[in-house]
Amino acid sequence: MPINTAVPGAREYYPLNEPAIGTHMAGEQPELFKPLEIKGVTFKNRIFVSPMCQYSSADGHATDWHFVHVGASMLGSGFLFDADLLLAMNEQGFATRGVGAICIEATSIVPEGRISPEDAGLWTDSQMGPLKRIVEFAHSQGTKIGIQLAHAGRKASTYAPWIGNKKPQGSSWVATQEENGWPDNVYAPSAIPWSDTYPNPKAMTEEDMQYVEDAFAAAVKRCREIGCQTDDFIEVHAAHGYLMSSFVSPLSNNRTDQYGGSLENRLRFPNRILQRIRSEWQDKPLFVRISATDWAEGPEKSEDGTWLQFGIEQSIIWVEKMLSLGVVDMLDCSTGGNWSKQKIPAIEHGYQVPFAEAIKKAHPSLIVGTVGAITDPVLAESYLKDGKADLVILARELMRNPHWALSAAKALGCKVKAANQYERAW
Repeated sequence: MPINTAVPGAREYYPLNEPAIGTHMAGEQPELFKPLEIKGVTFKNRIFVSPMCQYSSADGHATDWHFVHVGASMLGSGFLFDADLLLAMNEQGFATRGVGAICIEATSIVPEGRISPEDAGLWTDSQMGPLKRIVEFAHSQGTKIGIQLAHAGRKASTYAPWIGNKKPQGSSWVATQEENGWPDNVYAPSAIPWSDTYPNPKAMTEEDMQYVEDAFAAAVKRCREIGCQTDDFIEVHAAHGYLMSSFVSPLSNNRTDQYGGSLENRLRFPNRILQRIRSEWQDKPLFVRISATDWAEGPEKSEDGTWLQFGIEQSIIWVEKMLSLGVVDMLDCSTGGNWSKQKIPAIEHGYQVPFAEAIKKAHPSLIVGTVGAITDPVLAESYLKDGKADLVILARELMRNPHWALSAAKALGCKVKAANQYERAW
């Protein structure tokens, strides 16, 4: 007699999907649906869910919003803005949708490292329980899951975007102490604010840097405990003008000690953190997200060789250093966020792909992920087929279209495994 088999060891009953949801089943196998192995961990396809800040944590603790959001997005869905669709999703219990992996949002390693007072954190043991529930559910559905560890640096103690965006142009984005912020406890490589409407940061001392380094190491240990030694990967947020990103750019780092000036010096502290993390995370994949350009006006360096902003040439050098130190297994290539006056020529499909392509060309053995307004499965497939990247990482498109992975398979003329409960719809 057929048995509706349960997922072994799950805390509740879930039907077992064999093969895993999102696995290629029939038709020519596109690059997007080829498995990918990274440091001994096999991802069933190459569609990854990007970290998406939700600004919905309680003193750094994940809530049921995160369980809903991550539970949906890790299975190929993001949260839905349409109220009727959100209600339907809640009634249906979060369908599995077939992405290869999800990265939990930027999670601060110290309280003052949050972007907003409502950001996620992993600086205390009480924050582990809600995350453990999310990780266990991900694993019960055969989906790889990791966490993005972060420190916001000079962009900390600010409002959630839907709060700041409602204020008149030019108004302060600083979350005050009365609003649960910490504007007098914001740190950066140099005392240079991100903009006139952001907090005035303090330049970090060696003691401050050691404190942050130790906090990263402690958060990594908590990641191991959350996953009971089965976490799939960690991503380090070294992009978008947050702490590590601001150290590497001459626009935000004007230090005159061993952590400023030359590119070697500007990379010193970020590489130190990465080495410390690797020492605590030796046997699992370590991803690093960088911003490959500041998008500031003018060239990356002057005619006399002085670096004027951070760009692709320095990114390639940095990645080479990461590889020599053994601190990166996948490079998540983004751009921007460090310069408030950045000028992006056009935000169009794949506008950041050329940066991933340049890094992949310079370091062909490195696994590189690409991001940036990716919506079209055919174009996404072409990036992989043409060797510009090894995987695609989506965020906003999954918010708009939670079925993107299954829809992509259909658009590319193949069939992938849908959840048992939803096979009749596909």
